[in-house]
This record gives sequence, C-alpha cells and structure tokens, in this order.
Amino acid sequence: MIVTLEQFKIIRTNLKNQGLKVVFTNGCFDILHKGHVFYLNESKKLGDFLIIGLNSDLSVKKIKGEKRPINNETDRAYLLDNLKPVDAVIIFGEDTPYNLIKNIEPDILVKGGDWKEENIAGADIVKKYGGKVCIIKYVQNYSTTAILEEIKSK
Repeated sequence: MIVTLEQFKIIRTNLKNQGLKVVFTNGCFDILHKGHVFYLNESKKLGDFLIIGLNSDLSVKKIKGEKRPINNETDRAYLLDNLKPVDAVIIFGEDTPYNLIKNIEPDILVKGGDWKEENIAGADIVKKYGGKVCIIKYVQNYSTTAILEEIKSK
C-alpha cells in the first residue's frame, strides 16, 4: 500500500499493539534491478512489516542530478508496492529520511552494504530507543547508475 505519514502512524500503532517488528529502509529505486530485489527480500526477513521511504522526484534530482529520476515517483512507488516483501511505501521530499524515521520509529533500520552506520540518516534515533541498525550485503555490479552507463555505451 502507498500511504501518507498520517495514514502510517495509525498502522504503526496497530503493529506495535500486536508486537510486530517494523523494518524501514529508503532509497530512490529509480530503475528496479536484481540488487534492489535482493536487498528488499533480505530486509523483510529482519521483521514483520517492511516500509519503504521513497525519495520524491524532487529529492532524487537533488541527490542524483537533473537527469534523474528516469521513472517518476508514482511509477516507482507502484513498482515497489507490488513487490512481495514490501508492505508499505511512503514518498518523502527531504534529502534524507531523518524526519520520516523520527515519526515512524521503526524497530529496525536497514541500508545497503555501501553505507557505513555512522553515515546512515536516523541511525542515532533508532538506536536511542533500542532499535537496531542493519546493513545488508551489497550486490556487486547492480546499480541504476551502472545500468544507465551501459545503456549510454550501446
């Protein structure tokens, strides 16, 4: 399901009351590839409910440059929402998901192996209330940037 923060707060309360673990990760997910699917499957294994913070089109442009995203936020959210491990998607407009994490209070915060814990937005918040920060193994040779470079070279 694609939800707003306000909608998710209600869901989050229900999940807490049931004792279910919420896993949060975020990203641009511009062109979905094997690395993304592996990462999301591994993230889901860490808890009961996987929510994705999806960078808005504007925030992707700030992070990746004017030519990105390739796919708009509505299409990217739709694709993520239709993957088995994903339970919910929230589109956010800031450069980092720090405020989103603060509001969601996930039990587990996940990032890919190309991140160091000290550089993960929201890690401090999650650890402060007893949550965990997990880093999933990076799948080599799979990235949107690499796919775009391959397309350009042909």
